[in-house]
Amino acid sequence: MSTGTRGSTGSIGTTEGIEALFADRLLQVHRDGRPTAPLSDELADAPLDLAYRIQQRQVAAWQAAGDVVKGHKVGLSSRAMQQQMGVSQPDFGHLTASMFHLEHQPIPAGRYLQPRIEPEVAFVLGAPLTGPGVTVAEAARAVEYVLPALEIVDSRIEEWRIGIFDTVADNASSGGVVLGSRPVRLPDVDLRLAGCTLHVNGDLVATGAGGAVLGSPLSALVWLANTVGPLGVTLEPGHVVLPGSMTRAFPIAPGDTVTTRIAGVGDVTAVLAREEQA
Repeated sequence: MSTGTRGSTGSIGTTEGIEALFADRLLQVHRDGRPTAPLSDELADAPLDLAYRIQQRQVAAWQAAGDVVKGHKVGLSSRAMQQQMGVSQPDFGHLTASMFHLEHQPIPAGRYLQPRIEPEVAFVLGAPLTGPGVTVAEAARAVEYVLPALEIVDSRIEEWRIGIFDTVADNASSGGVVLGSRPVRLPDVDLRLAGCTLHVNGDLVATGAGGAVLGSPLSALVWLANTVGPLGVTLEPGHVVLPGSMTRAFPIAPGDTVTTRIAGVGDVTAVLAREEQA
């Protein structure tokens, strides 16, 4: 389909050509570590589904290189994150095997350009979820257990100058994931009321609660299943789903140690390697 999307540079080609061009631009940032200008500067008023197709092209390239999709993330699901990023709706991205790090083990800081960190509850699925039409009851039944999690978000866009189009195209600003190691059954915790603390280098920087995430993290799981279902995507057993941050995101740097504690769920610690360890 040749629609010729227009931005500040005028017509820049067919839809398929645009997808390839901007996906390649973001993939190049992953390779050389030099952030790019916001895509929305050149794709003013472009539809959001174009951004998701740009995202999918990158995921396909990673899979072709041997990486494996291990789950999904919901981004911008709390009011705090929407205000911080200047958007008004959630988005989603893919989690691949290379994004997962072990807690307490040094994470190579050089993998990230502009990292920030968020405390979350991670769902691990025991049954598939296929939307549309997934209910809260069906989502709850599909969850095998939950884990405390820290998500490292990152942006391939210069200085985090992103709108919703930019972050969606950039795989929902995905970076890395650190999971706790003590599974908790969903019926054993009320995620709406579960409070969390976030400490960076021992200092308390934020508090939050599960209710900040679309009223309940489980609502974010329902939203995700019903959003990706019409795209032909099933949330698979064993996959991890990150429903969104309980607080705003905080910048982190080499050598930082970050811990979140979530009531009824547990704690998890992420350690960024010092530069000399990289």
